[in-house]
Order: sequence, then structure tokens, then C-alpha cells
Amino acid sequence: MLEPKVWQLTAGSAVFGLVLAAGAVAMSGPWDSGQRKAERDWAAAQSRTGGAHHPGGGVRVPAPAPSAAGVLAELGAPVESLSAPANLPADLRETLGPLLGSPDLGPAPAASVVDVATGEQLFGQRADRPMTPASTIKIATAVAALSALGPDHRIATTVVTADDKRDDKNTGKGKSDDDKTDDKTEDKADESPTEITLVGGGDATLDRKSLRALAHDTARALRDRGVHRVTVRFDVSLYSGPREHPIGPNDNIAPVTALMTGQGRLDDSARDSFGGPAPRSGDPAGDAADEFAALLREGGVRTTKPPALGKAPKDADRLAVTRSRPVSALVERMLTNSDNDIGESLVRQVAIKTGRPASFAGAQQAVQAELKKLKLPVGGALLRDGSGLNRHDRITSGLLTALLARAADPGRPELRPVLTGLPVAGFSGTLQGRYTDGDAITGSGLIRAKTGTLTGVNSLAGTVVGPGGRLLAFAFLAEEAPAPDTAQRALDHLSAELAS
Repeated sequence: MLEPKVWQLTAGSAVFGLVLAAGAVAMSGPWDSGQRKAERDWAAAQSRTGGAHHPGGGVRVPAPAPSAAGVLAELGAPVESLSAPANLPADLRETLGPLLGSPDLGPAPAASVVDVATGEQLFGQRADRPMTPASTIKIATAVAALSALGPDHRIATTVVTADDKRDDKNTGKGKSDDDKTDDKTEDKADESPTEITLVGGGDATLDRKSLRALAHDTARALRDRGVHRVTVRFDVSLYSGPREHPIGPNDNIAPVTALMTGQGRLDDSARDSFGGPAPRSGDPAGDAADEFAALLREGGVRTTKPPALGKAPKDADRLAVTRSRPVSALVERMLTNSDNDIGESLVRQVAIKTGRPASFAGAQQAVQAELKKLKLPVGGALLRDGSGLNRHDRITSGLLTALLARAADPGRPELRPVLTGLPVAGFSGTLQGRYTDGDAITGSGLIRAKTGTLTGVNSLAGTVVGPGGRLLAFAFLAEEAPAPDTAQRALDHLSAELAS
């Protein structure tokens, strides 16, 4: 058995080195419209530089979350080689019980601590009570997406056309002698624009660089067909149901649509950073189409009028395509930065994959069905969205630890990004500014956890290497907490106790 100081220093050094090598990533928080203005203003200010203090300022796109070599090494270790102290459950009751009684956590917080290698619950308090999870629901979103789609799946945004008369013009195929009378007839044909459609595939990370590349490839394909004048339409029919999240217009999420760039951010300086609050467009799909048309014009393709909403023809030919990063990377970014737009995108991808409507209702059915397939304890769970902004979401702390344990299952390597995407205490993502006071500082660099914050709701779920070298999964849920800052410190203290 490792002595406490030995395993703590070993795991801490591994995580610390990796975090410094990867750099800091953006901070965010899924605050709803009732959260205190000062906190939201502070978070918005942080997001302008990607949530980290970079010399010289400027916008920085968040890097993928650093992998935790210390954690992943534990996953491959034989179960029998890591023996948790026999008195650990009693010690946890003695240590965590009084801390959960803190008034900072509201009247009835819930907790679950599980030995990941064996699945044994070492500590539980109201662990089967469904509660509002806030953004810790993104752990369920991540598991469902990786399970249904696979870690290598990429989300496509395409441009198509059903008009092939320009091919006929260039090759002469399909033309009679009467069609080739003189230059005047051909000039007249050239005045008839070709219709193209920008088709949204649900990529919430589509940015200006990718859209520019898509426009460049489209312009080249059109020139190859002899086309220099087009009518642009945009298709968002992949999604159905309400566009607005039930939380209503909010700086933390754009209208949920299959097409957007920069997540609909109106502040140009914030368009290429992800995860933090910023003013959002009411029509991100239309804005993306307008930008695409402008980029086409830069590429020498004329547009006849502003882009209009329309559905792509079934027999359309693909002119160009751009694809997102793999789902594994999207999951890491979503968890590290608490990215609400990615969360809503991923649950709709699960719905599409499983043949359900890509709506809030369809996504809820799809995610819960996927978790059932993984034999997870979903009783009492209500996964009304993929982001956790919906105050009617319900999840148990026992389900959260079961999700984390399943992500560590050696037989489920496709789920590993759930663990590597969790922010590192004191160093990255939504945990960058936490674990700084005396009660929690021992967890800095050792805890990896997903945060959750709504008005009166605070949650924390993640992993830590505990006594005996065991990887522990934990989840703490608190409702009716009197103040977010003191509730967060109480949660940090709870998790830090698992690492000491």
C-alpha cells in the first residue's frame, strides 16, 4: 500500500506537469438569468481572453483538455494490485458526514463516492435522490454521445446543388445543335443563377476559419462547373422543435439550430472563444449564411440576393464539406469549458443516430435510452437538455458516479474522453480559479471534476486517486444553497478530503 504522501505527490506531479504543458483553457459557468450580475460580468470578462491570463492579451481558442496520465495509468492496473484500506468507508462517513451538514450546502445535499475499479459505493448520502444537476449533466451527455456516435465521428456542414446545367454547358453533353447556336444564347444562359444550399449538420464549433475554407472549396467547385453566379439558400431542417432553450434568451447559449458560426456570438472579439457567456444573435443560422455568401463573393462568385431559408433537394450533388473535430475532442471541450452549445449539439446528434427527432424531447429520449443500454441506474432521471441549464433536469449522485465508473471501464475505451475532459482543480477550465483556500488547496492538481452552477444549485462530480492508490469517483449535489461562492468552497473542501 502506498503511503498517503507518496501517492499524493506522484499523482500531483503527473497532473501538474501535464497541465503546465497543455496550458490553461477557458473558464465558463452555466449561470441562468437569475444569477447575480456581478458574477456573470466577471465570467464574461474572463471569457474575452479565453479564461486565462495570457501575456499580450488577445483571443485564444481553448486547447483540448490535458490527458491525466496518473489517472489513466490507474485504469490499467489489475484490481487486485490496488487494495483500498478496509476502514475507508468508515473513515469517509466520519470525514464527509459532518462536512455535508454545512449550511452552505443547503438543507439536504446528496453525495456518492465509488471505487471505480470495483464499482463499490464507499459512501452515500441521499445517493438515489434525483436533484437538479446543473452542468454536471454534461457527463451524461458525454457518455451518451461517445457511446452512440463513437469517439471518431465528425459532424459535417455541407454545400449542395441540384442544378447541373453548367456541367452540360462545359462538356456539351445533353445539348442539341440548336442549344449551341451562338455566343448571345450562351451569354443569356449565363444570366440564370445556379441555386446552392448551405446545409447545417449541427456543428456547434463551426468557426470563421472553417466557414472560409468551406466557401473557398465551394467557389472552386462552382468555377469547375463554369458557374459564377448563384442564389444561396440555407437548410436547418435537421433540427426540429423549439429553437429557444427553456431558459429563454441568455448569454450562455445561442438559439439551438443546426447551423451557426462562433456560437452566434455578437461580440466579434469573443466569436472564436468557446464556453463563456456573451451576447448572442437571435438568428445564428441566417447570420452564418450571410457570412458564407460574403465569403463566396470574395472568392469571385456573385450572389443574386440575400440568402433565404430553404430545404436542400433530395437529389442534390455535394459541392463542398467541412467537418468538426472528432466527438472525443468535442466532449473534452464541452466538459472542460462547460460549453452549453456543444452540449445541446451532442444530444441532438445522439437523437439523429438513434432515429429520433433532433429536438429537446427527442434528445431526452435518445440519451436516456443510450444510458439504459449501458445498464446505468437511470431511475428518476430527467434529462430535459444536454447542457444542464434546464432547472427541471433531475439526476442522482449515484448515477453521476456510475457514469464516471463506466467511463473508466477497461471494456469501454471509447468513453475515456469523459475522464480526460474533466477540468483539473486549480489549473484548467471551470476549476481554474478554485481550490485556493486552506480547506481545499490539498486537492489542487489532484481533483478532476465537472462543475455545475445555477441560482441556488451547486454540484461537483469527478475523480481523484484516493488512499491505497484507488481511483475514486465522487458526486456532490446541493440545492437551495444560500450563496454560490460559499457553496463552491464547501464542495471543494469535500472533494479535497478524498485526496488527503
